[in-house]
Amino acid sequence: MTTDAPAPPTNPINVVPPEKPRRSRNQPRLGRLLSNVELTTAILLGVVSVTTAYASFQASLYDGETAKQFSDGQNSQTEAESLYLEANQQYIRDVQLWDKMTELQIEVDSIPAQAASSQLKYDTLLFTSVSDDLNTAIVWSADQNVADPENFTSPFDSEDYQNALYGAWAAEDDKSIGAFKAGDKADKYGDQLTLTTVMMALSLFLLGVAAVARQLRVQLILIGVASTIYVVSMVLTASVPFVAWW
Repeated sequence: MTTDAPAPPTNPINVVPPEKPRRSRNQPRLGRLLSNVELTTAILLGVVSVTTAYASFQASLYDGETAKQFSDGQNSQTEAESLYLEANQQYIRDVQLWDKMTELQIEVDSIPAQAASSQLKYDTLLFTSVSDDLNTAIVWSADQNVADPENFTSPFDSEDYQNALYGAWAAEDDKSIGAFKAGDKADKYGDQLTLTTVMMALSLFLLGVAAVARQLRVQLILIGVASTIYVVSMVLTASVPFVAWW
């Protein structure tokens, strides 16, 4: 009967413990860098989110301003058309009145038998139907014709008469044009702010991807591209005047 030979005794002194893995010198620095990148990404996400909300809010205010200016412009245009029609009707009445007064003046000068009657009619029209503006224009016309008999000057050539008759229409029409121009300008500003919100949203997307990326190089590239887009969008946003909401 055979027996197994006893195992040789182990010498604890000769046992070499396994070496512990050495820590790389770059690991603490890399850890701090990764931590800083994540913190930077979080801060950028917050800043871009706030400015995106601001740009969106300003764009909505400009949309409201656009609608208001267009509404004011349309109302002013309607009022201007009403004033023009009123002034034009008055102009037609004044022309017809002046033609009648001219005929009566000719009768006074050329038909002695009707001179008294025609003069009475002329004076009656002058007193009852001729406005102060037309009367001033008639006097101005007479002075111009005396100074230059060869060239006839009509009372309706008077700039003062034209301004008195059509001045209200011209002012309201200018107001309408100004409102439409202001509306167009506000609309362009609103479109510009809408574009900046799209750019900022793209920047937010890239920063979100960078926040979950595992490679430092990828994170830095995404943060760099997002920051560039954000800076451009901020320049566009800053070029738009601030609209007070209160």
